[in-house]
Amino acid sequence: MRDQCTRSKTGGRTLSLQPREVQEVLDHARLQQGDEQWRAKYGTRAGIEGTIHQAVAVTGMRRARYLGLQKTHLEHVFSAVALNLIRLDAWWNGHPLDRTRVGHLARLDLSLVV
Repeated sequence: MRDQCTRSKTGGRTLSLQPREVQEVLDHARLQQGDEQWRAKYGTRAGIEGTIHQAVAVTGMRRARYLGLQKTHLEHVFSAVALNLIRLDAWWNGHPLDRTRVGHLARLDLSLVV
């Protein structure tokens, strides 16, 4: 009857459990995530990572175009100035910098409401 229940070629699902010590550390970390202080700290990190993503996406900072420390430093300074100008323009004109992602389930929920 397995052929009618699943399309898995490996024989179905498996359940894997962590060792007790690892699971207790994970549970403790997940419990801390509900704390407001942790959320504020993570919000700062999320903002920094968003800035890094924007720098990579807009200016291509993942790889330097020039050789040498002085030229690379100058490229990074110009990229930072460009990002600041883009953000100032968005702020002055009231446009958000980027849309947030909407998951498939949320998109389906929104399509049902409209």
